[in-house]
Amino acid sequence: MIRYIKILVFLACLVPLGLLLWGFFGRTPFDMTTWGAGLGANPLENITHTTGNWTLRFLLITLAVTPARKLLGIPSLIKFRRMLGLYAFFYGSLHLMTYVWFDKQFVLHDMLVDIAKRKFITIGLLGFTLMVPLALTSTAGWIRRLGGKRWQALHRLIYFAAISGVIHYIWLVKKDTRIPLEYGACLAVLLLYRVVIWAIPKIKKARSLPAIRPAPVTE
Repeated sequence: MIRYIKILVFLACLVPLGLLLWGFFGRTPFDMTTWGAGLGANPLENITHTTGNWTLRFLLITLAVTPARKLLGIPSLIKFRRMLGLYAFFYGSLHLMTYVWFDKQFVLHDMLVDIAKRKFITIGLLGFTLMVPLALTSTAGWIRRLGGKRWQALHRLIYFAAISGVIHYIWLVKKDTRIPLEYGACLAVLLLYRVVIWAIPKIKKARSLPAIRPAPVTE
């Protein structure tokens, strides 16, 4: 059953890409003069924003898997986390490639100038860079090589990747920050949940320890 659900989830995750391709090529894919017509007046901006939004959404959905499986009592949700995380990297790669290929046309000098002068690009590139080791070590083989604890420690980079993504979005839009702040609020809740779960056992342990009585004073 899980296998078929995973196939459906896999296909559903491709829907945003399919809509972009449909909008770009339209109903006449062999007529180059019509390419991009379905994406509005600025197809490049549409593609950039869509791929960026879905990168951040998949990061948040991936982070939501652990709370959801525990709060809803559905442990099998963990089987979808790796796929969702890889889709975050996939859309992040498309987002970056849109900038490198279509916007800057692989001109390294222009990209370096942008990275140095435009802080939203700098923080966005940092977020993507943090996602690279997560994607490379997402297999069961890497879990065995690194060991469970080290693998988990490495994959906490997703927190910083998501934070970088939210900051990237806020700095990009500058004025109308409503949508990126909504993403930021979702991320804050997901991170707060983890802090609470981490803190509760420590608080219980501290309360269960016997009180240390001071030694009697002898004259």
